[in-house]
Amino acid sequence: MTTKDVVITGMGATTPLGGDVASTWDGLLNGASGGRTIAEDWVDTYELPARIAAPLAVEPSEVLPRVRLRRMDRCEQVALIAARQAWADAGFELPDEENQSVDPDRLGVSIGTGVGGPSTLLDQHEVLKSQGLRKVSPLTVPMLMPNGPAAHVSLELKARAGVHTPASACASGAEGLANALDMIRAGRADVVVAGGAEACIRPITVAGFSQSRTLSTRNDDPEGASRPFDTDRDGFVMGEGSGVLVLESAEHAAARGARVYARLAGAGITADAYHITGSHPEGLGQINAINTAIGTGGLSTTDIEHVNAHATATVVGDVGEATAIRKALGDHVLLTAPKGALGHIVGGAGAVESIVTVLSLYNGVIPATRNLENPDPKVELEVVAGEPRQKALNAAVNDSFGFGGHNVALAFTRT
Repeated sequence: MTTKDVVITGMGATTPLGGDVASTWDGLLNGASGGRTIAEDWVDTYELPARIAAPLAVEPSEVLPRVRLRRMDRCEQVALIAARQAWADAGFELPDEENQSVDPDRLGVSIGTGVGGPSTLLDQHEVLKSQGLRKVSPLTVPMLMPNGPAAHVSLELKARAGVHTPASACASGAEGLANALDMIRAGRADVVVAGGAEACIRPITVAGFSQSRTLSTRNDDPEGASRPFDTDRDGFVMGEGSGVLVLESAEHAAARGARVYARLAGAGITADAYHITGSHPEGLGQINAINTAIGTGGLSTTDIEHVNAHATATVVGDVGEATAIRKALGDHVLLTAPKGALGHIVGGAGAVESIVTVLSLYNGVIPATRNLENPDPKVELEVVAGEPRQKALNAAVNDSFGFGGHNVALAFTRT
């Protein structure tokens, strides 16, 4: 495998803060929140303790035609929307029978998801029970399968170099980017459309996370409920959305004169092998992921000035991550935690927050962590709070961790 440079040339997103990258970034910088009270009746029907979430700011029905919506799960819809934006942002046109912006055999897709299409699974199960077999959609399996988001993007762009779907819980989107880095460096592709998507704000997921005591129950304050690194944090707010980036070999990008946002320098993927939901108490897997990311990126610990933290606002997780970052990198790094504004987009989080990391490098500004009013003294690193921090950055890390002991760290640099 070579160590060829891999750069980001396009980005797309649909999130609780906005229907694209620009509105999401603007919301983060201006202290907006995606937290809302869940309006659906099922919250009362099942007497759920967590009654808040962070839904999309822009519904897919405002972007995609009805005939397309009916043939796709919501998770697939958000992935396609973000991928189209990223493709256009990179300066490419959608392929047709006569024209293809990138050689199909040199174009790949790597889009992860933690859950896949639970809405389709739940809805079609109800159809089967109430209306019988004949009413079940023949598209049920393509709509619920976890590889559906990646497959739809591959079909849209005519990508034939490989279509991959990492399913590593909340680290899935970040692992999608790590896979893309490997594909390009291994010579399998020149361009990879990569990221993550999730859309699972449904009764069973809210109930399940509630029972594991990982969701915030600050129901009277949905905008202030997600409180990473704060002493009053009580769990995360479930979000939904997608982030997709276009990664290219530097040579391919230069040959077509593409604008470059940043370089994906290295990636680290490790496992805790400790507990199905909890991280290793000494942060060994997280530390190793960070070290591997900066090592494969040809960087040193002193090069990393900023970490976009996974920080879900759980009582144990935030302190454990901050301790791992400090052990891996030292005391000099500045942290931020976008989930205070975005909520937790689960399988899409690592990709959306990688976009935030790239924009921090590109624009020289770190968004503030929303709702951080009483910093936990056990977090022995500086967390940007209150106002965005203007700072010229050369290198940054994005952390992503998931149930099952998955750890992914991505190291980005300015070009």
